[in-house]
Amino acid sequence: MSVRIRLRRMGKKKQPTYRFVAADSRSPRDGRFIEMLGWYNPIDKPARLQVDENRTYDWLKRGAQPSDTVLALYRQIGLWEKWEMIQKGQDPAALKINDRITERPKRRKGKKAVARAEAAKTGADKPAEAPAAAEKPAEE
Repeated sequence: MSVRIRLRRMGKKKQPTYRFVAADSRSPRDGRFIEMLGWYNPIDKPARLQVDENRTYDWLKRGAQPSDTVLALYRQIGLWEKWEMIQKGQDPAALKINDRITERPKRRKGKKAVARAEAAKTGADKPAEAPAAAEKPAEE
């Protein structure tokens, strides 16, 4: 039996909350699980979460593998860095686990995408190219 630490969806329609659970990898997403390890609420701004560190480290010591999403969340709050220090035998007492996740900034459109959008509004066939910077010859 291989154990995964993954998210289990809870909450109302269009208002999800998630629980971190240790579950058999063969069980369905919202199906049977072995132990609840914490919760995650992405609706709050900034998103909040709570993790039982000791139980999570215990499952990781036993060989449980976090899902990609859980691993990304653990890295954002600092839990994964603390786990790596424990594995190396270092003292992780100085590290503090965050209980909030900050949002990433929105991606901005590039100059070409803005030019295409403006051209589409005016009905022009081809977008006006932004003035190109002086090109330098490639160094060999």
